Amino acid sequence: MLRALLKTMRPRQWTKNAFLFAALVFDGKLFRLPDFLRTLAGFGLFCLISSAVYILNDLLDVEADRQHPVKKNRPIASHQLPVSVAVAAGVTLSLIAIILGFLLAWQFALTILVYYAMMLVYSKWLKHIPILDVLILAAGFVLRVHVGTTLIIVERFSPWLYVLMTLLALYLGFGKRRAELNLLANDSSNHRKVFDGYTIPLLDQFITIVSGTTIVAYSLYTFFRPETPTNHSLMLTIPFVLYAIFRYLYLVQVKEIGGEPEEILLSDRPFQISIILWGLAVLVVFYLT
Repeated sequence: MLRALLKTMRPRQWTKNAFLFAALVFDGKLFRLPDFLRTLAGFGLFCLISSAVYILNDLLDVEADRQHPVKKNRPIASHQLPVSVAVAAGVTLSLIAIILGFLLAWQFALTILVYYAMMLVYSKWLKHIPILDVLILAAGFVLRVHVGTTLIIVERFSPWLYVLMTLLALYLGFGKRRAELNLLANDSSNHRKVFDGYTIPLLDQFITIVSGTTIVAYSLYTFFRPETPTNHSLMLTIPFVLYAIFRYLYLVQVKEIGGEPEEILLSDRPFQISIILWGLAVLVVFYLT
């Protein structure tokens, strides 16, 4: 049962919460131990609140998941995890995250409360509304970035990162919807009502628009970031972003995967290499120039 509970908490998806470190890294404070430890603590608490959301989502979607070719194996849908245990775990994780969050910073606690409330509404109603469902998921990523700014005193954090995060999240979200729609084929509407509002050509148009805009937004950020090196060396990181965006598009449209974007991050070697090289380039520009 403990293993089933851990699986329902989806630790693989905790990789999304790494965006909490954006403020720390891009404000040039990665190597300040107090700031790093506060952000690390915030990361841990956000993992708890996001796991509580995943448990709630599985509880609400249990019947639909049992009809899904992959999601039917989730612990609650497959009866590996009793509903009563899942409810108790979700409530406990939420209380721990919120109470400890107030001890860390009231702004942090308020933000995760907003995130939790938003995801409650999403899980119950908004995920059934085309386009709005992906916009809400994108808002969740923006809140992840914002919550990192509540844990440290930011001095050089650019608002461009919020724009960039919104576009990147929309890109991943529409790619996820495309992969799901392709997997379920003609039976998609019987699994989730939201698929009635999507077609693969429409999603391809959304992905094209958002991917191009993401590239433009990142390029502008590298040029207009506060206190950017006068030689604009941050622009040298653009090729890594280009490759990562094109690689994800290739995996979604050619390899027909991407229903779980975190799986790509954890398994696709070329994508991993591009992210690592981008991260190293950013660290060199921010901390060694």
